[in-house]
Amino acid sequence: MSTIQRIALVLTIIGAVNWGLIGFFQFDLVAAIFGGQTSALSRIIYGLVGIAGLINLGLLFKPSPEAATTTEPRPTR
Repeated sequence: MSTIQRIALVLTIIGAVNWGLIGFFQFDLVAAIFGGQTSALSRIIYGLVGIAGLINLGLLFKPSPEAATTTEPRPTR
């Protein structure tokens, strides 16, 4: 996993935690920390989380290394 993918994964986890807080407690942590949903810094964070989610879509369709290295046994006669 590259550094960009790791950063994207961390940002995606932050976004998931924020959405969980919104869903369960109606509390937007990003807005609370950075000055409301309409502040420029909050919008940048929301944008970065969205881009990170798109980057992680690539991980969803990337074949896993262990799947590529396993071989199926040959049938014996």
